[in-house]
Amino acid sequence: MRRNLEYPFTATKVRKLKVGQAVSVSGRIVTGRDKLHKSLAEGGRSPVSLADGAIYHCGPVVIRKDGAWVVRAAGPTTSMRQDLYMPRIIEHHHLRVIIGKGGLGERTRQACAKFGCVYLQTVGGAGAVLAETVKQVADVHFLKEFGDAEAMWVFVVKGLKAVVTMDAHGRSLHKKGRISSRRALNRVIR
Repeated sequence: MRRNLEYPFTATKVRKLKVGQAVSVSGRIVTGRDKLHKSLAEGGRSPVSLADGAIYHCGPVVIRKDGAWVVRAAGPTTSMRQDLYMPRIIEHHHLRVIIGKGGLGERTRQACAKFGCVYLQTVGGAGAVLAETVKQVADVHFLKEFGDAEAMWVFVVKGLKAVVTMDAHGRSLHKKGRISSRRALNRVIR
């Protein structure tokens, strides 16, 4: 059964989520890639509050049409590139939800458990389908400084589908997968 997760993503809502659970995300989320994460982790200010919010690891394709922003593609980018920055951002900005693909590391897993955050994995290669969940581009920040793909886009989404792969209790499907893989490899080597 898919659980609906609506903004604001409070600690109470997030702590109810379990590893392996399917979720449908609705409400305000922001996008962020390398430049934004580096800036935030180094003490840069966020132009919008990230408290009880979500960062989507995404470099969307957005165009101007009739004076409005239109999202053409919004697929996830590899989250591991942001792993170095995530624990600090989770702690200092009170972030509750990270959305991306490919997983995050041990330090981020620990920060999620300590501060009440989850990592949601969505489908790579489905940028056009995921763009359909973006109902509004509410704002954009750092467009001039970082460029289109690296800017902080503020989206209002409805029904963005994902799976909890790291929960706020310290459980991680990625960690389980690594352990399982190591065991299988050891059996093969023997």
